[in-house]
Amino acid sequence: MATFYSLKNAEDRGTFIIEPGTKVYKGMVVGEANRNQDLELNICKAKQLTNHRAASGDELVQLQSPMEMGLERALEYIGPDEMVEVTPESIRLRKVGKKKLAKR
Repeated sequence: MATFYSLKNAEDRGTFIIEPGTKVYKGMVVGEANRNQDLELNICKAKQLTNHRAASGDELVQLQSPMEMGLERALEYIGPDEMVEVTPESIRLRKVGKKKLAKR
């Protein structure tokens, strides 16, 4: 599951297409990077809880709203090494392995 803590820490690297609480898996595209290269991120990392209290406390922190990704936009968005997975519950983007790209 994608956590708010990890998404907030990686927010400066690009724009996300998922929200906290979304089930994710290895190879899934979760957003668009600011640079032209692909980034591998662990967005499932949870915040370490300690018995210490911060002097400032927890402020109200919000994430940017994710990009809306419908079927048509997802098909336009994908690159040659990506594919769209469509299920009744969701539309997801994922990277395709090199073996799957090879022509037979």
